[in-house]
Amino acid sequence: MQGDAATIAALFAVDPVGLGGVALRSPACDNRDQWLSLLKNLLPSDTPLRRVPLNINDTALLGGLDLGATLQAGKPIALKGLLSQAHGGILILAMAERMSLSAAARFGNVLDTGKVALQRDGLDTSLEASLGLVALDEGANDDEQMPASLADRLAFRLLMGTQDEEEEGPEWTAQEVLNARQCLSQVTMDEEAVKALCAAALALGIDSLRASVFAVRVARAAAALVGSNTVEEEHIGVAARLVLAPRATRLPPQASEEPQENEAENMSSDAEAPPPEPPSPDNQNAVSEDERNSDGEQEEPQDEDPGLPENLAELVLEAAQAAIPEGLLASLKLGQKLRAKTATAGSAGALQKNALRGRPVGARKGEPRAGQRINVLETLRAAAPWQRIRQRQLAPTVGQKQRIVVRKEDFHVTRFRQLGQTTTVFVVDASGSSALNRLAEAKGAVELLLADCYVRRDSVAVLAFRGQTAELILPPTRSLARAKRSLAGLPGGGGTPLANAIDVSMRLADQLRKKGETPIVVLLTDGKGNIARDGKPGRAQAATDALAAAAEMRLMGLSTLLVDTSPQAQDAAKNLAQAMGAQYLALPYAGANTLNQAVRAVAGRS
Repeated sequence: MQGDAATIAALFAVDPVGLGGVALRSPACDNRDQWLSLLKNLLPSDTPLRRVPLNINDTALLGGLDLGATLQAGKPIALKGLLSQAHGGILILAMAERMSLSAAARFGNVLDTGKVALQRDGLDTSLEASLGLVALDEGANDDEQMPASLADRLAFRLLMGTQDEEEEGPEWTAQEVLNARQCLSQVTMDEEAVKALCAAALALGIDSLRASVFAVRVARAAAALVGSNTVEEEHIGVAARLVLAPRATRLPPQASEEPQENEAENMSSDAEAPPPEPPSPDNQNAVSEDERNSDGEQEEPQDEDPGLPENLAELVLEAAQAAIPEGLLASLKLGQKLRAKTATAGSAGALQKNALRGRPVGARKGEPRAGQRINVLETLRAAAPWQRIRQRQLAPTVGQKQRIVVRKEDFHVTRFRQLGQTTTVFVVDASGSSALNRLAEAKGAVELLLADCYVRRDSVAVLAFRGQTAELILPPTRSLARAKRSLAGLPGGGGTPLANAIDVSMRLADQLRKKGETPIVVLLTDGKGNIARDGKPGRAQAATDALAAAAEMRLMGLSTLLVDTSPQAQDAAKNLAQAMGAQYLALPYAGANTLNQAVRAVAGRS
């Protein structure tokens, strides 16, 4: 393998701890396997190399209590995890694009400190874990990215495809890497070179200071790899190309044409200026002396470094800019927009704690009551450090030594987390005013929202209010066809029992909450009620009751959206939305995309 991929492998093998690691974005293919094989061959034979599966537990990763040894010894015995086992070596992390933020924080802390802090299972110690990390990113889309906090701590970002890419470049050997490791501490770097790399990072819009630190370390490693004790211009260019260019978020500003205009103005002003006065005798002597010095031997300037050019910052910036692939900045902007989504994006509902069912998320101290499940392993972990003391206390009274003594304070129960379902409740105004105005368009808007809910696997329910009551014409369901049929057969006309509709939607939302679901209320109305809560007509009392019901809904803390179905935006609908704490959206100015975005924002998916 040749090109930048081989160079990155060699540089990383020279200083794996100082460079943090490599973010390798590639599907599972022969090219990736060849690169990993090359990296392994370049490392010293005694270098630890461990693979980390995605769903590894904390005990296997960080370490913890060795249960068997602790029960045998009667005192806490620590068990090393993968992080401490790979001290001085490299970890290969599989499927980094699916890593959780909490797991990324654990890896980031180890990369920053070089230690694993064990403060669990009765242990309070720290283990050495200075290592490098190869994060394998197999994401197929732009929204599948490893956590930014972890990628920022890795010096290199390598993009590799499935097809063979023929690139010419140097090939390194394990002996050259070993020699570079030995002389790395002796490599020196000029202060101007460090300033040039920092200036290039600033011009490329790189906010993280780690990029500049990694660039300096890569330049020193590149110099050590070729056997040089001084960082030269070509080594700085390698650092700019491999570290700064993949992190660029903008193109450097182009040079303006103002200097040329200023030069033209200076030339014209010089042309209009009067001729200089003839030099005085003293000046003539000085000029003649300068001329004699210029004709003869010239004095050598002092305090100059002949190894680095004066325009080093511009050369570094050009090297980094030339390495930026086409379309990278556009994809970066798209990735930033996708990563700006909330943590609940694309989920069916909110995460809820559950004592009996769901996905296990650890254990907590407590007794197994009301059907809760005891966590045998964690219970034994809590009891193991105290076995020798407890057995001494029980031996004189019992007469027979027990193998394991478990007490009430040792009990641990398993915690579960369940993904709640989201149900969107559409409350449609089918009264005479809406029927005369825009009931048909309101139905069309609801159908668009229903289709979006179907894609997200949300349940939907439809409430229609007209005459004197509100009626549930569609119970919560996932059937899109059934929801459309209910809307198509929805008649219009009659009074507007707005307060009653809000009351019914609150009761339905409360029922959904008790089932563990997350309700979202979308109210489509013009905000003008004419039927009071008691069923009697009257606009004044109906408006008062509607605002009172809206205030009650606000106290429930429901996620609500009010869509104003009037031909023009009405103050009544705005006041109602404000009273219930709902997001307001005027249907005359809302297209299909706007409606979808509004509902997703209310659901916490924007």
